[in-house]
Amino acid sequence: MLAWNDTETTRQLIGAVLGLVLFLVTAPRGRRWLARSPAIFLLLSPLPVVLPVLFPSAPSSVGFARQAICFFLLVSLLQSLLLVLFVSLCERIRNPIPKIFLDVLGIALVGVALVVVLWEAGAAAGELFAGSAVLTAVLGFALRDTLGNVVAGLAIHAEHPFEVDDWIQYDTHSAHVGKIIEINWRATKVITLDLAYVIIPNSQLAQASIRNFTKPDPWSRRSLFIVAPYEVPPQKVQSIMLDAVRGSFGVLDDPAPSVVTNDYTDRGIEYWVRIFTTEFGQRDRVDGMARDRIFYALARNGIRIPVSTHQVRMTQLPMHVEEPQEAIVAERARRLRSAGVLGMLAIEQLVKLAGEHDERIYASGEQIIRQGDSGESMFFIIDGEVVVSLNVPGKDQIQLRRLESGDYFGEMSLMTGEPRLATVTATAETRVFEVTRSSFREILEQQPGLIKQIGDNIHRRLIEKEEAVDSARSQHLGETSSDILTRIKEFFRL
Repeated sequence: MLAWNDTETTRQLIGAVLGLVLFLVTAPRGRRWLARSPAIFLLLSPLPVVLPVLFPSAPSSVGFARQAICFFLLVSLLQSLLLVLFVSLCERIRNPIPKIFLDVLGIALVGVALVVVLWEAGAAAGELFAGSAVLTAVLGFALRDTLGNVVAGLAIHAEHPFEVDDWIQYDTHSAHVGKIIEINWRATKVITLDLAYVIIPNSQLAQASIRNFTKPDPWSRRSLFIVAPYEVPPQKVQSIMLDAVRGSFGVLDDPAPSVVTNDYTDRGIEYWVRIFTTEFGQRDRVDGMARDRIFYALARNGIRIPVSTHQVRMTQLPMHVEEPQEAIVAERARRLRSAGVLGMLAIEQLVKLAGEHDERIYASGEQIIRQGDSGESMFFIIDGEVVVSLNVPGKDQIQLRRLESGDYFGEMSLMTGEPRLATVTATAETRVFEVTRSSFREILEQQPGLIKQIGDNIHRRLIEKEEAVDSARSQHLGETSSDILTRIKEFFRL
């Protein structure tokens, strides 16, 4: 039986153990698991000792066992030194070395160790390198696809065209988009928006044109194409669309969204809405909610999205009788009568008011007015619900109150001309009636009692606001109802 009495083998064993211990001591936090490969070769080194026992009649069994032990120890030592150099030292001054590089170099060191052991065993140099060249050619031909994937994987790790968690389009098909979850020596694994698991060989990725949606910046642009009628001026439509997508789910303020006139089609003018988002994994929801916002905004402004027109045969049908405008105004006036302070007005005044203004509809989550914006109108809630909130520097957004059908808001800007004091957001699909300053002046002249009622309400809401923010004195703190009434009369010149 082979005994550990060979001085050279003992030195190699000590060197392999010291190399492994050196790496374990110097390895960065969380990288010691890389010692698994040299540790396995070190543990395998005693196994060849049993060869003389199994084959006692073989004269070369002892020599073969000694060379096998030398091979395992040399591989363990070389791989430990590789880890010390590239992990313990290099990673302290740069980013972690990709595992694929360490694996390839570790496999190459196995070949180096094999050549060294065969050389020391007495193999002729010419035969050794000639045989290795033939073996390399045979293995290269048999493993050409696998080797191609390995080389492509090395190129991917060296160039960093994408990383884990990036969203990429991995070929020319626009639907082939996925999030990278793993990059190994043979393939890259992605998961698509449909939660399909796709494994792409690295060699295929190396030859493809890759679109990375999260590099170099974390946001990506989304494009929406909306058609509007020719009758509406383009700048008006663009302004409405821009205001609609602002604050929609996933839409960034920086980079800012934009709208341009894209084409003139049979249906109407096609507009190109460009929005930016970091929610690429939820891009369908981002696009869909932005389209919803645009639809509601266009509808509020009386703009209908045109449909495709075709030449068809028509059959004369009984004429459809549209509801008279007078009936629409009368119904609107009836709903206004239940809207808070407007109930004090005579039916004739409500009819006049209903004929001068239109109802507006807002989607859930859409802001009706924004804090700090200018405005000279107030809103009466016909149907739905809104929440009034306040942005305070250095604090979270404060919710002041919820308003429902019959309530009104925006009266401070209408009555005094000041910027909006709070933001009002629809919490459900909400229909409101907007009254402008010119129309409300006539109402105040005819119903002066409204000034007192609205002034008291403004004073109460200002107190609620200041109690909510728990701040120091502001420009309104200390004003009484009489002060507010005086300001309203001066603003309307009553």
